[in-house]
Amino acid sequence: MTVDQTQKACGGCTSCAPGRLERYGLATAGADYVVALAGNPNTGKSTIFNALTGLRQHVGNWPGKTVVRAEGGFSFDGRRYRLIDLPGTYSLLSNSSDEEVARDFLLFGQPDVTAIVVDASSLERNLNLVLQVLEITDRAVVALNLIDEAERNGITVDDRALARDLGVPVVPMAARKSKGIKDFLQTLAGVASGEVVCRPKRVERFDAEVERAVNDLVRALHENYPGLPNARWVALRLLEGDPSVVHEVQNGTLGEAAHGHRPDAEVALA
Repeated sequence: MTVDQTQKACGGCTSCAPGRLERYGLATAGADYVVALAGNPNTGKSTIFNALTGLRQHVGNWPGKTVVRAEGGFSFDGRRYRLIDLPGTYSLLSNSSDEEVARDFLLFGQPDVTAIVVDASSLERNLNLVLQVLEITDRAVVALNLIDEAERNGITVDDRALARDLGVPVVPMAARKSKGIKDFLQTLAGVASGEVVCRPKRVERFDAEVERAVNDLVRALHENYPGLPNARWVALRLLEGDPSVVHEVQNGTLGEAAHGHRPDAEVALA
């Protein structure tokens, strides 16, 4: 079922994916799947974006932000994809407008697939973002880019072992030389369609006291923000004291771009 068909089936409600995405100013009509492109700066993310979309792209701003958004389209194996190039960021813990945009889109826009571009020659630095993204989505692909640079520096990455450790597909690439693009597209298509099932590795449970606090916050979030995606992730950020998440909860703007809902009562923050 295409994005357009899904919207018709549910009456165009803003709780469904098309409604959430349109609140971000995205034109999803006619697209079968929406793909988010995330990654640290200077990992070759824009190179991959340009290779996939060619001239079928445009640039604008995220609603209410001065942060630039690039989006484009491409077709593969009879399916049409809308590709969103998120701002380059090192973290989803939101210390800047760029990080806030990337975090909110992944949390509340819920794209069909998130492609996380990493630099094979500097993998350790890039894995922080990978692990954070895998906390909030089960549908992800790691684009192990710049493998040619890594090889020149005497670095070899075992992509199969990395995929096993992360629980999501890892595709070696040298996008500037168009190497790995077809494999990348096939993997994106498999994850988007559900043919490839991801099982990302993450911390499932904490000790009993922390779990009680998390569950209490999740219940409060669902009461105040019905249908809020990724409520557990939000609850964990609240317990950590993430200032941007605390601010959005206190001001009733959490996930507002996703479903336009303001709570009747503020979530109690201890």
